[in-house]
Amino acid sequence: MELKRVVVTGLGILSPIGNNVNETWESAIAGKSGARPITLFDSSLFKTQFACEVKGFDVLEHFDRKEARRLDRYSQLAIVAAKEAIEDSGLDFEKENLDKIGVIFSAGIGGIQTFEEEVGYYAKNKEKGPRFNPFFIPKMIADIATGHISMIYGLRGPNYATVSACASSTHAISDAYNLIRLGKANAFVTGGAEAAITEAGVGGFNAMHAISTRNDSPETASRPFSKSRDGFVMGEGAASLILEEYEHAKARGAKIYAEVIGTGMSADAYHLTASHPDGDGAKLVMRNALEDAEMQPEEIDYINLHGTSTPVGDISEPKAVLDVFGEHSYKLSLSSTKSMTGHLLGAAGAIEALFCVLSIRDQIVPPTINFEEGDEDPEIDYNLNFTFNKPQKREINTALSNTFGFGGHNATVIFRKYTE
Repeated sequence: MELKRVVVTGLGILSPIGNNVNETWESAIAGKSGARPITLFDSSLFKTQFACEVKGFDVLEHFDRKEARRLDRYSQLAIVAAKEAIEDSGLDFEKENLDKIGVIFSAGIGGIQTFEEEVGYYAKNKEKGPRFNPFFIPKMIADIATGHISMIYGLRGPNYATVSACASSTHAISDAYNLIRLGKANAFVTGGAEAAITEAGVGGFNAMHAISTRNDSPETASRPFSKSRDGFVMGEGAASLILEEYEHAKARGAKIYAEVIGTGMSADAYHLTASHPDGDGAKLVMRNALEDAEMQPEEIDYINLHGTSTPVGDISEPKAVLDVFGEHSYKLSLSSTKSMTGHLLGAAGAIEALFCVLSIRDQIVPPTINFEEGDEDPEIDYNLNFTFNKPQKREINTALSNTFGFGGHNATVIFRKYTE
């Protein structure tokens, strides 16, 4: 069976550094941080009092009051990002076979805000008996954004969510890619959304000592590959990509951003939350992606690293790159855009895949911000080009995006400059 080609024809995003694709990309190239004091709840008693929130998002600009009440924030963000991507793609659903267009959209956590509110209400009023909102479960579950997107547009193709912590949306992209190239669908709305900047979200990660507590300087708190890093910065948002079978896209004259040419998956099988110190799972997932793409390591130009600004992960991933790419490692451009957006958890893979696509389009590498001279970690090889603090123009024909999640889940996707 001949596998079909898969291309990217639409992009959409709501992020901590922009409320659409153009705003977000301009901010990323400018090296802007999205970290600010938390406004979504009173964090004054928390160890961490800042995060990368989506800013200026008025839900009533996108939904009426009744709709808004029935959607968790993560679903609201997902629907808005998907809408931008669909409009950008130019797909006319009145002319399409909707049985052949699907939705695979991810969340690592899902409706944690809804869960908090409902359980909190019950705890305060339990003497009245178990009284819950009938929309509690449909608002909370991690697949419901996917369901909403399919219902809004009448898309009847494969429809489900992927949940693998911070690798969730890369797995969503991978599944969409594989189903299209197997002929199971003509196109997919794919991506991820997360809205976990809540009391339980921040408190839970604080209890694990996973997130930064640099409250005196939020904008510089996410500092991947710096010795002084003290954990990741929580982010929220959503990103969506329209993946489409090449001949289908070509027949309708679609704008093509890039081609998806390979994906990889692996497990660390090592620790509940920490990556393998030698990057064994990261090595395997990148090798699997290269094999799937039928590429040699020397053909990769740019890697958007998982790069969360955590003590262990920021050491193990560069080790994995050196092992997989050898001497070519020093010719690669590397960066962690989480230094600007924070860590969007289940949406991280989608936003970073989108950055890879735009890097190919514009032939520019977004920076890793917040690195300072004298803050070198002796366990990191700084002969690697981490694109510190300033973007770099260069030829980018292929870009690779890594995402790794709690539980040892690893996922990688590779994009290539489109040519007929």
